[in-house]
Amino acid sequence: MKREIFLHFSFWFSFFVLISLTNKFFNLSYWPFWLGGIIGTILPDVDHLIYVFFLQPQDLTSQRVSYEISKGEWKKSLGLLYLTRSERMGLIFHTVTFQLIFLVLTFLVMSSSSSLFGKGLVLAFSLHLLIDQIVDLMELESFENWQKNLPFRVEISKAKLYWLVVLIVTILIGLFI
Repeated sequence: MKREIFLHFSFWFSFFVLISLTNKFFNLSYWPFWLGGIIGTILPDVDHLIYVFFLQPQDLTSQRVSYEISKGEWKKSLGLLYLTRSERMGLIFHTVTFQLIFLVLTFLVMSSSSSLFGKGLVLAFSLHLLIDQIVDLMELESFENWQKNLPFRVEISKAKLYWLVVLIVTILIGLFI
């Protein structure tokens, strides 16, 4: 779990430093951009809690997580959520459909909003989804969890190409808008 947290925040920090250097965000007045990035990095993991408490509360893992939370064992419950993340097939945010819709939303916010907080939030959220995808592609060698409600299945080689294209689009959105 610590490795995944480090992975998400190190990519977020590197990406935001690159954006700050490219767009000359050297003034302290850009702190809302960074705060939005921190929140946007954490926010996609709320998807797991939505699954546990609302979508599949009868699932064994959901019951175990709920029990640990009721005892005040937040660290244990987060560890359990991390260990069993590949079991959750019904996540809302962790799907190709949501990711593509959110990528359009990211473009719209980045191109038309003046809110630095909003820009940081959507960029970090998109980056978090990309990191979760590459972890699944590399560690699990699977793209199944991301294909919910798709009428077709994407093989692993095409999933990696899809990931690369979405990564490039996200970087371009972050750097040039």
